[in-house]
Amino acid sequence: MSLKSVVLAAAAAAAFATSAFAGDARKIMVHDPYARVSSPTAKAGAAFMEIMNHTGEDDRLIDVRSDAAARVQLHTHQEDANGVMKMMHVEEGFAVPAGAAHMLKRGGDHVMFMGLTQGLNHGDVVKVTLVFEKAGEIEIEVPVDLERKAEAHGDHSGHSN
Repeated sequence: MSLKSVVLAAAAAAAFATSAFAGDARKIMVHDPYARVSSPTAKAGAAFMEIMNHTGEDDRLIDVRSDAAARVQLHTHQEDANGVMKMMHVEEGFAVPAGAAHMLKRGGDHVMFMGLTQGLNHGDVVKVTLVFEKAGEIEIEVPVDLERKAEAHGDHSGHSN
């Protein structure tokens, strides 16, 4: 085998291995994460993001962890019999269908930080671990953005369970 053949074979093997690794490492992607609190002294806050599933199979976000708070949970809003919106823990997590995205947004599904271990100031970064049923754990950094305008459903980062 010539030196040229060996070099080409090695380059092809390296390129294939790198592509496979990169594909496996980022099948679940997080876009535009941010966290908020209602005031500098708030004891609770929330995080929002778009979770994209670029795999060929459905997955589920089943847990979330962070040292930023005593308790970190997946929450959503639900309307009660009187038409009042209430937040609640979603123990089963959120489905993230294959080839689709799931939005964690104000007034809807979100990550809830309860019993913040420190104040969250604009520009701070919160380390969060997202736990998926199939993809496993994905660690992300979530910037605190106190200037972002509320969406139509309003802000709920002052929740204090």
